Amino acid sequence: MTLTRTFDSHADRMDRMYRYQRHIYDLTRKYYLFGRDTMIRELGVPVGGTVLEVGCGTGRNLALIAKRFPGARLFGLDISAEMLSSAQAKLASLGECGAHTDLPVLRVADATDFSPEQFDASGFDRIVISYALSMIPDWEKAIDAAIAALNPGGSLHIADFGQQERLPRFAGNTLKAWLRRFHVTPRPLLRQALQQRADATGATLEFRALGRGYAWLAIYQQAH
Repeated sequence: MTLTRTFDSHADRMDRMYRYQRHIYDLTRKYYLFGRDTMIRELGVPVGGTVLEVGCGTGRNLALIAKRFPGARLFGLDISAEMLSSAQAKLASLGECGAHTDLPVLRVADATDFSPEQFDASGFDRIVISYALSMIPDWEKAIDAAIAALNPGGSLHIADFGQQERLPRFAGNTLKAWLRRFHVTPRPLLRQALQQRADATGATLEFRALGRGYAWLAIYQQAH
């Protein structure tokens, strides 16, 4: 996919931010992107099923999904070409070590405007969005694009910052101030937005907080 980009576009901001950060991203995010591994363990990917990660970054999550569900076909998109260059390098090793015969298909794409056809797919059984909605300005449009790309009976799995609702106020305010420096905005209306869409389509929603509200996990299950 060819993106129309201006200097001030979201894509350019992400590329500028991650041009150098991508080399240390996984190391520095290891301890505070809480709940990602829980989300992956609960994916329940069927044998031969398709998994797309929206905002796949360095490919860290896709590598873990490949090892946990070796029969799955994997796909990833990110708006940052810089991050995808790291993902390609990381995921190439899956073939070298024999962990996965088919390497993930990666595309530079906008989370708010993509389709399965860009990956030569008709839809996805699982879609993962891990700590990306808090960085996407039009985050509800990204949710809509993901839901539209699900196969019947497929599920959307989201891990992201919560509202720190049970943390001391000072700790929560300090975290949010720090996140703003990196263009990260936790979405207080995430549960409401997902529930509205579930009610409208007959889907089911599982939503829970981890770490006293530090992180939120959601599973949106599409109707068959």
